[in-house]
Amino acid sequence: MNPSQSASSLPPAPASPPARHFALIPAAGVGARMGGQIPKQYLPLAGQPMLLHALQSFAAHARIAHTFVVVSAEDGWIDALMTPALLQRVSILRVGGPTRQDSVFNGLNALRDQLADADWVLVHDAARPGLDAALIDRLLDALAQDEVGGLLALPVVDTLKRGDGASAPRSEQTVPRAGLWAAQTPQMFPYALLHRALRQAQEQGRLSEITDDASAIEMLGLRPRLVEGSPRNLKVTLAQDAALAEFFLKGPHP
Repeated sequence: MNPSQSASSLPPAPASPPARHFALIPAAGVGARMGGQIPKQYLPLAGQPMLLHALQSFAAHARIAHTFVVVSAEDGWIDALMTPALLQRVSILRVGGPTRQDSVFNGLNALRDQLADADWVLVHDAARPGLDAALIDRLLDALAQDEVGGLLALPVVDTLKRGDGASAPRSEQTVPRAGLWAAQTPQMFPYALLHRALRQAQEQGRLSEITDDASAIEMLGLRPRLVEGSPRNLKVTLAQDAALAEFFLKGPHP
């Protein structure tokens, strides 16, 4: 460089490409608590398989670059959902594991060569069919400048009781609900950060302790941001949950 040339006259450094947003849906579970003959994510809900609602929400969203659904190698139902139009926006990863977090970790490993470290990954439960574009936008907007990431969640409003663990349980204690939130999905974190959190948990033998993606981030000593979700984004776990999910899907958005 010419000694007389000031630093301000140098051309600007090339800007790094903006981070993209990818959805990752672990869908390798069998849904034993629903008691169905097929995995619960494929049970019909409001006229179509439950999983299809989530796939369509992400596939139709302009800010989601691509969606990946993680299923088991033996899955015999996913191909029937994949129309030619959906296949342009959704890819199947047949790397599902025995637990949700195994499936998420396997999915992240499979995407190592396709995602940049700073790209955002939105991990969403296959059994939350009520996700809509407004909720996706709310999460993306809230976390746009966040270095850690975060998740949709709802403040706890019910009085909480701690049971005594008996077969016919009795209330042992009232748990203060101040500051408590019920976690939902999507849970959105940078690819490299989420992969590091799950890899560290696996190396420490703590993967089984992780109940959601945010808990893996918390194990790193970080604090994911809580973004208010919606009651319509409930998780269908028991048979009676399906009726409420259908109510939200068929009715006007709250």
